[in-house]
Amino acid sequence: MTRRSIDVEKPFQKSLPFAQGVVVEGQLLFTSGITARDENGEVVGVGDLRRQFEQCFANVADIFEAAGTGYEHLVKVVMYTTDIKQCYEFPDAWRDHFGARPASTLVEVSALAHPDMMLEIEAVARIP
Repeated sequence: MTRRSIDVEKPFQKSLPFAQGVVVEGQLLFTSGITARDENGEVVGVGDLRRQFEQCFANVADIFEAAGTGYEHLVKVVMYTTDIKQCYEFPDAWRDHFGARPASTLVEVSALAHPDMMLEIEAVARIP
């Protein structure tokens, strides 16, 4: 099996012990859990789930671009949230990113890696 690590150059990312994404056999990209951090590693949208949703998907888009793919090739997404009810308050944001209607899982968790984080996203995309 061939695999290639994908990392977006952001200062805080260099200290992480894992890749932001991995391309397997040149065809599928699997991301790590992506959170709402800016380029300096600060949590964006503290207390605002929609803002965190947008930042998470912007960060996923950066990884997709680095791997040579885009949301039109999104196959599956898994989202972990600390407040599942709020996730249903902005279906328009979902449609903006899920145009290809990927397989999807939404899970409520008691906490994420940082107390200000409300959302973490894992994505799988095809590399065209």
